[in-house]
Amino acid sequence: MEAIGSSYKGGLKNGRMEGNGEYTFPTETRYVGETKDGMFHGKGVMYFQNGSTYAATWEKGLAKQGTFSFADGLVFQDKDWDYCDGYDRRFYSERCNGLRPAGESQLTDADPPRVIPDGCYDCGDGFYDPSSRVVSTYTGRFLRNADACEHEWLVRTCRKARDEIVGHDPDI
Repeated sequence: MEAIGSSYKGGLKNGRMEGNGEYTFPTETRYVGETKDGMFHGKGVMYFQNGSTYAATWEKGLAKQGTFSFADGLVFQDKDWDYCDGYDRRFYSERCNGLRPAGESQLTDADPPRVIPDGCYDCGDGFYDPSSRVVSTYTGRFLRNADACEHEWLVRTCRKARDEIVGHDPDI
């Protein structure tokens, strides 16, 4: 596991994960829960670096039933999902706390939004630098190289660092 950047703390049987344990992926995503024969098996929770979680029942490494919760507390629903659906584009925090006055709109669900390094994009799990085509965590750790398809999507879709102030400035 260490050769691929992963680690495991917990029970072992015949050199394989067995019983309760914690598996950490190279991206710092963690699985905490039951394992059997080297696989996630039983009840367990994935903790993602951005603060979201996926609590599930696993069978032979596959999630069979689970609940995804975003970092802000919003729980995903398979049916009757009405969040950010084209008719209602508010952020979850705006749905919970109400809209701000005109001219003080939020740019992201996080307020204040993250400061993006010059020339980079905020891609949800870190910052993307199009000159190197590298996605790094918000703390600067390497996550992945973006292929051509992801590069095009990130540049077209994600929030980019700006040279000028955008939004409300109370001192003006």
